[in-house]
Amino acid sequence: MGRIFGPRYRIIRKIISLGIVRTILLRVVYAIALLLAVLVLNFSLMHLAPGDVADTISQSMGGADQEILDEIRVSYGLDQPFVVQLWRYIAKVAQFDLGHSFFYNQPVTKLILERLPATLLLVITAQIAALIIGVFLGVVSARRPNGVSNYIVTFIALFGYSAPVFWTGILLLITFSLNVHWFPVAGMRDVTIEGGFWVHFLDVARHLVLPAVTLGSIFLALYSRLSRASMMEVLSSDYVRTAKSKGLTSNQVVYKHALKNALSPVITLAGLQFSAVLSGAVLVEAVFSWPGLGTLAFQSIIARDTPTILGILFFSALVVIVGNLLTDLALRLVDPRVGGGK
Repeated sequence: MGRIFGPRYRIIRKIISLGIVRTILLRVVYAIALLLAVLVLNFSLMHLAPGDVADTISQSMGGADQEILDEIRVSYGLDQPFVVQLWRYIAKVAQFDLGHSFFYNQPVTKLILERLPATLLLVITAQIAALIIGVFLGVVSARRPNGVSNYIVTFIALFGYSAPVFWTGILLLITFSLNVHWFPVAGMRDVTIEGGFWVHFLDVARHLVLPAVTLGSIFLALYSRLSRASMMEVLSSDYVRTAKSKGLTSNQVVYKHALKNALSPVITLAGLQFSAVLSGAVLVEAVFSWPGLGTLAFQSIIARDTPTILGILFFSALVVIVGNLLTDLALRLVDPRVGGGK
């Protein structure tokens, strides 16, 4: 038996020795614990918030007397102790049941899944564009620290970081939608347009430009400044000077040797900023009437739709945790020195 399974065991041991499987398992355990803590915290805060959920439900029905209010509390389990309500909610979430919306009269999971693609499209587009453009500007600035390009990149970074997201969005709307009519004012698509896939694809792309630019502006500033600082540090290292002494061109030294090592802090920051991107999407979606989770969250808060608010908070935490997990894995691929034996 040892002769038969010996080679397989050696392969498995080699895989585990890399630390990748162990890291993934540890991150998954941490993620589950963190999600549980988020569930408990969000549910507790909503429970402590002033107001009665039964009153909110009755208002959507046009009002109710005390007898009907008591029936609503019994029907939704609001008459039970806090611990019992919390346990029931966690048990439902474990079964992928986020409850039923009072305001929309639909399952919360269905509402979130309907709005999720729009938010992911906006967030991922803004994040990728900010990363690519920010890293490029940072590299250009680091290669000529005393040149004109460095001052231009610094100005762009300071402007993008200091300008509030909603103000940037309104400014872009006035300039490119109301004055020059290059892009649509609001929404995700034009329902009057007819045609095939590419017609609708281009229509969504036109609607996406201004929200993505608005959301990505502040993060572009962060990535460009961090890329510049990291690249300047890497370019002054010994192995870069060795590469130059071997006769490699400037582009080969920068993009083949230095850039890979300079990306580690940028990727780490991108993972940490993912939650900020999601929170920024709420304002951006409100400004541009983008039909995503941000708009749904805003409307649910106004309507005091507790199940929908809790569902959005949970789902947002899930997306952020998964994003951080993927960031850890990407960081290991870019820089194998990270967490080598941990």
